[in-house]
Amino acid sequence: MEALKHPRISEWLDYIQNDYEPELPEAEHRILLFMPCTKTKPYPFSSEHIAINQRLLDEGFSPLHRAYLPQELQARLDPRFSPEVLNLSPLADGRGTVVHRMVISEPMAVVPYEHIVTFRGKPSPAIAYDDPGLFENRGNAVSPWRADSTATRMSAMRWKWGDEERRHYVVMHNEMARILANVVARIGRHYTDVISWVAPGLTHRSFVLARSERAAHNVATSRMVEAKRLELVGANDHLPAEHRIECLPLPDHCKHAIKRLSRRLRIDVPKATAIYARGGSNATPLALPELLDVLVKRLAGDYVGERRKAHDGIATENRG
Repeated sequence: MEALKHPRISEWLDYIQNDYEPELPEAEHRILLFMPCTKTKPYPFSSEHIAINQRLLDEGFSPLHRAYLPQELQARLDPRFSPEVLNLSPLADGRGTVVHRMVISEPMAVVPYEHIVTFRGKPSPAIAYDDPGLFENRGNAVSPWRADSTATRMSAMRWKWGDEERRHYVVMHNEMARILANVVARIGRHYTDVISWVAPGLTHRSFVLARSERAAHNVATSRMVEAKRLELVGANDHLPAEHRIECLPLPDHCKHAIKRLSRRLRIDVPKATAIYARGGSNATPLALPELLDVLVKRLAGDYVGERRKAHDGIATENRG
């Protein structure tokens, strides 16, 4: 929670909620694609983002501008991948669809791709940081020097959360979701689709989902603190149904991806499940081609969300 008061973070949160406006070309479909933050900084150099971005390039998307990560990082890119995976500008497929990428982060809530490196003429706070406070299972996301710490030391390197750690998890979680909703509510008019491509089981998905959506995604609705349940509020709880963020992949997509992975690798489902959990290269499952097929089909409009339906309905009415 103290991170939110840091001058660079508070400046960022004010900007992203009140001043930021995307610069996008006219297009039949403009898609805001939320991707997860990663332990690798800057994010586009992570295994997850490289895999996602390479797949989009392979499907015919191209960057609209020359906006890259620093040359030193470009020189370290695995030659198997296109240099364009490190391009930060929106992507267009030449068939009427523009994809604008943003990252769901804590403590910055939302980071547009074009601001990963620079922000207001100086280094972006997203370029190098770590905020482990929301990862209970790490065993080190504690502040034992604080007077209000309730963490219990389990070993030299691991701690167990107490009530205050769990309480502040809920507070921080709900604040990130509130800011995410504020950003979508303010700039959502620019997009026909708002999609989050976030891994099942990670906090980013919980930031997005409304209470009514959580059971279908196997995501908790609350945390127990001092024998009381504190509700976890997602961005979609703050947004009207037609403006909610679509959360992918769905649980059924994941189950189907594991079966397809087992067939591709010619191994049994339990072994495929283990590989799936690591994403095939110590990444998240989001990087696997079996799941990226789902994202590609969604971007191509094989199935659409409520926002797109509402937009296309208005467009049809206007043409009539």
